[in-house]
Amino acid sequence: MANALRLSEKWFRRGLWLVAFVFASFLIGLGGSIVGDLPQVERSLQLDDFIDRAAAEPLRAQLHEGELAQQQSEAAREQAELALQVAQQATVAARETFTNWLATRRATAQPDQDAELIARTQGLDALKTKEGEAQRRIDQLRQAELDQSQRLDGVRAELSDLESAAHKAMDAEERRMELRVFGYRLALTLPLLALAGWLFARKRKSTWWPFVWGFIFFALFAFFVELVPYLPSYGGYVRYIVGIVLTVLAGRYAILALNRYLARQRLAEDQPDAVRRNELGYDTALTRLGKGVCPGCERGVDLKDPAIDYCPHCGIHLFDRCGACQARKSAFSKFCYACGTSAARPAAGG
Repeated sequence: MANALRLSEKWFRRGLWLVAFVFASFLIGLGGSIVGDLPQVERSLQLDDFIDRAAAEPLRAQLHEGELAQQQSEAAREQAELALQVAQQATVAARETFTNWLATRRATAQPDQDAELIARTQGLDALKTKEGEAQRRIDQLRQAELDQSQRLDGVRAELSDLESAAHKAMDAEERRMELRVFGYRLALTLPLLALAGWLFARKRKSTWWPFVWGFIFFALFAFFVELVPYLPSYGGYVRYIVGIVLTVLAGRYAILALNRYLARQRLAEDQPDAVRRNELGYDTALTRLGKGVCPGCERGVDLKDPAIDYCPHCGIHLFDRCGACQARKSAFSKFCYACGTSAARPAAGG
């Protein structure tokens, strides 16, 4: 009595549920590919699409030319510093040579070498002059680099202002684009969810229920997994509002469904016992009995108590006697478990 389904029927149902899940998995894969490709309907945004090109292009050209000139100036300064180093080394070498020669002259005290002294002194002065020229060249290049750097800083500041305004415009457009893409996703998933709701309400017990449930699983996945993570945040307001709306809709449906169920139950309990028993399906009745509840009102009943033949809540007939062997059996069984007599035979004294 705890299980009213045939063994083969159990396995067929399990197989059909497997069909439902496989069908849902393929639909989810297809839906995920479609939803993932939706952002491609919008072109990718570039900063140059929002910047004032008439003002930005000359600044970029100045910046490029200035950086190129700065690199050339740095290279020239490095060459000048190398030339200064060579001149300094030449001066040091010439001074050492002159110092040694001067010491030798003092030792020999030869006055005929005064002309050479003058020439050597002039040579040292020329080297020192060359060294000074190299230093002045370096100072000029450094000053030019400083002036160029200050000009480039001004150009960069102007260009940065233009790019900052362009970034703000691009961010605003990206938000609008996200809303449009979310609208595309919503336009795709909301009809699926509505169709899934209609199928659940009307077709979930039809012959093709595996495909119905597969589509329902797919629609729920598409809405809550493929759509909800892309909800715009705006401080959480949208998510909370959507959650409230979904909760209200689900709660309203549950409340109305409960009221309809209770109304049907009250109406059924007012019907004669024979009518109620005919309206109950065989499998439904045995399944409810197996759960220890009354098949008619679904309230708990102590079915193991041999004194209980009728539901104490709704009065439906739960147990009767076999018309052939008088064994106590379920009033919903089609055959007597003791002798196999059909339940269509009227019970004795009944």
